[in-house]
Amino acid sequence: MGGESKAIVGSVIVSIGTITAAIGSTPSNYIKSSVRDDLSLIGNVLQATGNGIDAEAEGTVLRAVGKEITASGNITVVSGLIFDSRKEAYYKLFVAGNLLQALGLGVNVGEAIELTPFPGQSENIVGSITQIIGNTLQAIGWSEALFEIREEVNKQKNIGYYEEYLNKNNVQTESETLVATGSWIQAIGSVISVIGSIKEAAGRE
Repeated sequence: MGGESKAIVGSVIVSIGTITAAIGSTPSNYIKSSVRDDLSLIGNVLQATGNGIDAEAEGTVLRAVGKEITASGNITVVSGLIFDSRKEAYYKLFVAGNLLQALGLGVNVGEAIELTPFPGQSENIVGSITQIIGNTLQAIGWSEALFEIREEVNKQKNIGYYEEYLNKNNVQTESETLVATGSWIQAIGSVISVIGSIKEAAGRE
């Protein structure tokens, strides 16, 4: 698989992953929370895979580093879903994972701006910035969710109440709306980045 093909395939997989994760993060009366968690897990695994493939595409070392940092952010989120579901560490890992994704995308934006203009450059930059906004909103949302839960737990003064609160409330608050909004903004940005990757590959032919 050539460098251009890897970039396109990687960005498409990332886009599919972000859309899947966005569906999983969206409050719904028709999808059980366990199914939504599964969608979030699958979505982030796809994103990590896509970023890993994209990191191997032709480009600068800085570009590859940015993609790898972003992939590590996805893996951090996956770790939260697998190992610490519905516990405090779950939210901390989600905050850290989204911030890592934003950092990796920021590295890629800086690298793209410094390059000589090429087809798809503007789409790559706009797509990455849009995803940074989405990841940042998700990090803020998860931080607020953790704060809300801690407040409730402190009121109850009962350590065992933590998980009970999560099960009863499922954190369907303003913080969850922030996370869902950020997820869809990230998904939109990933689609824009796919367009940029296709234009870049076409311009090199």
